[in-house]
Amino acid sequence: MPYGFTLPTTSALSFVGCFESDSHASLIPVATVHREVLRTILKKHKRLPRSSQASNLTAVISAIHDYLPYLFALDAGLSGKSVSNEEIDVVLLKDIEVEWRPCLASCVAGREAARVCGNGLDYEICFVLTTLAYAYTLMARVQLYTLYAVTMPTPEQRAVAITNAKNHLLEANSLHTYSASKANEFTAPPAAVDICSFTQSGLASLAISEATLMVVLKDDLYPALVAQDRNSNDRDWMIKAPEIPKVRVGLFTKFSLAAGEHAGVAHAHLTSSKSTRGNVAVDDSLIKYVDDLRKASRAKACRFFGIEAELSGKTGEAIAWLDAGKVELGFKTNEEGSKTKVLAKFKKNWAERKEDRKIVKGADWGSDAGRFEEARVIEMLDKKWNKENDLISLQRIPPSDPLRATLSSGRNIHTPKTYIPPSLDADTLARVRAPPGSGDETTTLVGNSDDSEDENPHGGAVPGAFPAAFGSSVV
Repeated sequence: MPYGFTLPTTSALSFVGCFESDSHASLIPVATVHREVLRTILKKHKRLPRSSQASNLTAVISAIHDYLPYLFALDAGLSGKSVSNEEIDVVLLKDIEVEWRPCLASCVAGREAARVCGNGLDYEICFVLTTLAYAYTLMARVQLYTLYAVTMPTPEQRAVAITNAKNHLLEANSLHTYSASKANEFTAPPAAVDICSFTQSGLASLAISEATLMVVLKDDLYPALVAQDRNSNDRDWMIKAPEIPKVRVGLFTKFSLAAGEHAGVAHAHLTSSKSTRGNVAVDDSLIKYVDDLRKASRAKACRFFGIEAELSGKTGEAIAWLDAGKVELGFKTNEEGSKTKVLAKFKKNWAERKEDRKIVKGADWGSDAGRFEEARVIEMLDKKWNKENDLISLQRIPPSDPLRATLSSGRNIHTPKTYIPPSLDADTLARVRAPPGSGDETTTLVGNSDDSEDENPHGGAVPGAFPAAFGSSVV
């Protein structure tokens, strides 16, 4: 958690032959330059090893932020709107055609989806904003990965990482919400499933669900204890016993239920989304992730109900709430001691070890949306409370199904941010009024229209080849 998106790539595009501006002659060439810079950075990001892509996310975000003001200036000029209290005259010569590679489209395993061509400036805007939202979500993943580092973070470092991840997810939510409203303005449904209104609405709900869980995670130290127990290099248990604070279980229960509700809404939107070209649906891995997030959120709420009952001295009811959490996670069976339960436990343990290996490698971790981590927390508390109940409390454990039926609606903590499109400042508008010079960098960048993504990533020199074959000199 959060979901590990793949950043899309795009084809080359020049705005020079598509738009014309008499009031700001350099706007169109400069916008082309910034788009070419973004295209190049996305290509570079795709070729990087998975372990090195995290450090390149800031470059992707910076390139998009540099490009968006010019892109929205073109859109404002076509719509007759002003930019920084200044009108921009933009004339459409021909509709743009641009290709973007969808990242959420279902395709054959082991193969990436083909690029999808779209028409119009809105197609470009939606894909750029979606790419920025993906990058913010990946930045949140980078922040949360520090919680599973070999050296366990301090409480202050943990709080800072979770807060930063929450802020990144809220940014992603605002971008997806804006893109969803933009997609509703299309005269025809988009050809790529990534920018369909249902998809964007689902991604917005997914981001707000994960941001809500960040509030819970900040003060919920039970997952930290599980991560500490999983870390073979940690020796803190040799010095002192872990301290579990008395958390605000009532609020956390409501927040967890709200996160589950948002995940349910996201699941409904994403399963309903299909593209117009080829009737392509959203990839099953994202659908499964959202469903696992809903299960983990509801199980977390059951756990907090159990903690609240245990703090009140109701150990039997607390254990029943943990059983309810297992049911929500899908790890509980009705036949106690049966072969089916033994097989289910074996499969769960195997999946947990597989997730542990992903965390160690640092790639594709969190694909279960925290489902197995929550299961480990519940098992840890279940073992402790059952032992206390058998030795001290001796309370009857009620059935869990009536307790699950009492789960109420959640409580939202975040007010979604409204995305405000960036605009060019007065100084930049003054500079783009001048006609482009003969030595404009646009000629250099746009002239390199090589659009292949399969060329040698080593920059032309084949490893092991004689250097002189590529124009190098041997000293």
